Amino acid sequence: MEKQGRRRFLITCIGGLAAAGTAAIAYPLLTYLSPKKAVSTRRAVEIPETDISEGKAKFFEYEGKTAVIIKAKGTVHAFSAVCTHLGCIVQWEKEKGQFLCPCHAGRFSADGEVISGPPPRPLEKLPVAMRDGKIIVG
Repeated sequence: MEKQGRRRFLITCIGGLAAAGTAAIAYPLLTYLSPKKAVSTRRAVEIPETDISEGKAKFFEYEGKTAVIIKAKGTVHAFSAVCTHLGCIVQWEKEKGQFLCPCHAGRFSADGEVISGPPPRPLEKLPVAMRDGKIIVG
């Protein structure tokens, strides 16, 4: 009878530790993959033109969300970095010239169009203008 009580106690403790460990790993991972809450700050973002070279991406905050600006084939594009499938933050793969969503392997071209995977629509385009050596988003 005493062995059953000890065994049950040990199994309960191990189960509790496993649950706590899983939560300690899952929370930061889910926080990293999910987009930030939208904050209504309607301001343009200025980025020096020298910060963006051909094929390079720069991530920044725009209206409370993560956004990205890239220069591909001499043209500057700005997009919301939030995947249109489940809202994860896309990553730029410079070697392939594509965006990758880490959640379900959705792929987007350098102009934001869906290449493959589950995303139902292209990345949201943001307005871009060039003025006085600066790229202005918004």
